[in-house]
Amino acid sequence: MPKPGDVILTKIQFVDTFEIKKRPALVLFKEYNNIVVAGITSSKKMEGISLLKKEGAMKDSIIKLNYLFTISEDAVSKVLFHLTKEKKKKVFEELSERLKSLLD
Repeated sequence: MPKPGDVILTKIQFVDTFEIKKRPALVLFKEYNNIVVAGITSSKKMEGISLLKKEGAMKDSIIKLNYLFTISEDAVSKVLFHLTKEKKKKVFEELSERLKSLLD
């Protein structure tokens, strides 16, 4: 059962092609049978939080905080690794910063 801070392998449906592929994602929180995740990419062109091979990623990657979505717990293939406390704090801080405009 994945928990916040886990990097998982999951089925993701791409919006632009409706294609479904297995990709890594970061678990942000879970409610009922739904999991809210942030997508992860190995594309260096993307912006986000770096996730290095030495931290557990298969390749140097980027956590994309602009690509959040909800998946069913059933779509999770496996837990790959868990983020460090420092990396989880960085994700929290960057998400909080982006959400500040809700208070305006």
